[in-house]
Amino acid sequence: MTGRKRDIDDLAGEIQELFADMWQVPRFSAGLRQGYRPQADCYRTEDPPTLTIVVELPGVDPASVEVVVSGRTLTVSGDRERPRIAGARYLAMEIEYGTFQRRVELDGEIDATQASASYDKGMLKIVLPLAPRAPEGKVSINVERIG
Repeated sequence: MTGRKRDIDDLAGEIQELFADMWQVPRFSAGLRQGYRPQADCYRTEDPPTLTIVVELPGVDPASVEVVVSGRTLTVSGDRERPRIAGARYLAMEIEYGTFQRRVELDGEIDATQASASYDKGMLKIVLPLAPRAPEGKVSINVERIG
């Protein structure tokens, strides 16, 4: 009977690990792990009329970040590289690294030619002035590094 109880305990542990992977690490798309996906907040202000997007990018070199507006879509892309540590043998690898691309659908017309972006303490802040009509084509936004 002891062997059966141990099998049930092992199964229960495996089920707990499965649910921990699925629910505590929100980086899944269609059931497949996609790698690093930064979190973002988006808000509007009326005075001045702007749309602001804040993206968490801890450990990302701002020089690797590209911010582009095309139509009503803002795309933030770049790469978060795993530090190379000579002689390291990992016991756990939970921090996600790799290339990323985060798209945000904009809910209004913006003037991307007047947009600004700044990077401070791992947070990328993009300020997009609202406009009566969006400019046509793609517009790249320069990221200013603070600190």
